[in-house]
Amino acid sequence: MRAMLCSLMICFAAIQAVAEDKKPPVATQLTADTPQATVDGATFVAPGGWWIETRGDAIILTLEGDSKISIVDVHTEDADEAVKSAWAIVRPDMKWALKLTTDNPGRNGWDSFKSYQYEVSPKEHRAVSAQAAKRGDAYTVVLVDLNIAVAGKRGGQIATVFDQFFPPGYNRESFAGKKANPLNEERIAAIKAFIEKGREALGVPGVGLGLYQNGKVVFEGGLGVRALGDSTPVDADTLFIVASNTKSMTTLLLATLVDEGRVTWDTPVVDVMPDFKLGDPETTNKVLIKHLVCACTGLPRQDFEWLLEFQNQTPKSEMELLGTFQPTSEFGEMFQYSNLLAAAGGYVAAHMISPGQELGAAYDEAMNERVFTPIGMTSTTFDFSRALAGNHAAPHAWDPDGKPTRIDMAPNYSIVPLRPAGGGWSTVRDMLKYLQMELNKGALPDGSRVASEANVVARRAPQINIGNDVTYGMGWQVDRETGIPVVHHGGSMFGYKSDMVFLPDHDVAAVILTNADEGGAMLGSFRRRLLEVLFDGKLEAEENVATASKNMKASLEAERKRLTIPANAEAADKLAGKYSNPSLGEITVRREGKSVLFDFGEWKTEVASRNNDDGSLAFVTVGAGFNGVPFVVGKINDKRTLTFRDAQHHYVFAEVK
Repeated sequence: MRAMLCSLMICFAAIQAVAEDKKPPVATQLTADTPQATVDGATFVAPGGWWIETRGDAIILTLEGDSKISIVDVHTEDADEAVKSAWAIVRPDMKWALKLTTDNPGRNGWDSFKSYQYEVSPKEHRAVSAQAAKRGDAYTVVLVDLNIAVAGKRGGQIATVFDQFFPPGYNRESFAGKKANPLNEERIAAIKAFIEKGREALGVPGVGLGLYQNGKVVFEGGLGVRALGDSTPVDADTLFIVASNTKSMTTLLLATLVDEGRVTWDTPVVDVMPDFKLGDPETTNKVLIKHLVCACTGLPRQDFEWLLEFQNQTPKSEMELLGTFQPTSEFGEMFQYSNLLAAAGGYVAAHMISPGQELGAAYDEAMNERVFTPIGMTSTTFDFSRALAGNHAAPHAWDPDGKPTRIDMAPNYSIVPLRPAGGGWSTVRDMLKYLQMELNKGALPDGSRVASEANVVARRAPQINIGNDVTYGMGWQVDRETGIPVVHHGGSMFGYKSDMVFLPDHDVAAVILTNADEGGAMLGSFRRRLLEVLFDGKLEAEENVATASKNMKASLEAERKRLTIPANAEAADKLAGKYSNPSLGEITVRREGKSVLFDFGEWKTEVASRNNDDGSLAFVTVGAGFNGVPFVVGKINDKRTLTFRDAQHHYVFAEVK
């Protein structure tokens, strides 16, 4: 009897153990950013507020809803097999077809990376990808399966996972405590050679380059030409749209008002501009002067409402548009970039300085009097007519087949009503003067000041985190990835990509201005090349640009295979002649020969047709500079529709009968 009882107890225990094994994994919500390690010892940081669970060799992070990032150790020597095994653990019903694979060089201690992109229908509004990070004879696979709206607002948190994703035992490179090498003729030549190789790989016609060290300009000039088909070279006085590099100049204007005691950085905006209003009253009341350009208020990026509908807009009407914008995260919770709110920063300053004057004119005048003229930025302007009449670089971008092409200037006029956020034109010579002022904490060469040291430096103080290593202040990012503060900001408009950077502890500054969308692939690597030259760092920058160029072309080619250009005539014939959306205005469907164009009123672009995997039909923009935006064909009641989404918004254009 005892033997039988023991046998039954053993059986019961076994059954119980099996039952427990089949219990679903328990997810735990993290209260703060928490260092984690996989079974094999790969390290990363899991953001606070996310849910974490372990499933065998997989760690699954849930951002919100069904949006997940999974990190899986797989013991195999084949990357494709590793990714297949990882999906089988995390999502056995993974359904998306593979679109493209790309190989990338090893970084941060990993031997190499292989990336996987999947075909996802626009209606699903998801970002699905995989990356196999190799370490010896095994892989750590990262699977990304995100709702795009979630990804759009949680980019800074997602960076938290990946900017310290290291293999076991890795100690990353640090320049802390090192003295910068002098930027002598040989090192300047090395930086210029990097620019030349990058230009050639990416098809960028022209680049403005400036370097400053230890109180003097060591190089200012240009490489390449101002426009394709024109041999006129870029020089130190060639004007480029510097786009969002304007933001820190706007906060410098605000600093002059803080110096005068007219406001503090902690003054509520409604106290100085009572009709300032966001879509959410509670958020409106929380916005202080320092929050206008902090990317920290919870307002999402909502750019298409000014990019597609700007013809009759003014600074006043753009400020009123802010009153319709709703936050998608809590105040101060996460990094979300808002161009419209940043523009409000300039117009709030303008209103305080000249309360009876039109906001745009007041802003232009204040910037000239308080920022540009004192610093000696004699060429810098917000006046497109003035810029285009002189020594300026023309905008370019790849066409759908990857050929560098000069593009229309018209879409760039969209920034005029929002110019405090990105409407400045400037030159290498002027930008170096600006950066010298930043390094000197507001002091100018003649001993005068544009603003006090305290208030110039306050603009770099962290307002919100972007991952573990980067913080955003007031129009400036501070990156401490390499153990030293690197202060910088980028700029992006159609056909223009730029970056300015300075190292406050080493009296070094640099600026790069490019006249092509693909120049954006040079900016981060330019900062890396500068650090390599200054501190004898690992040589990565040139390979980064070469790899980026190769992968961008591969991605473009993969997408091109899905497109019909000109658009399918039978499908195009079923389109309505005109569509309208209350926020984005009208689309008129036009024909030019065999080409089908979407005319937004202010500007137009050719569209291709594409049959999506879910059976839907999309017309996809293929105009150089505005490439790859899908408008999905549909019908609501008896009206034909075109549906377009940005990261966090859904826009339906309905047929106008």
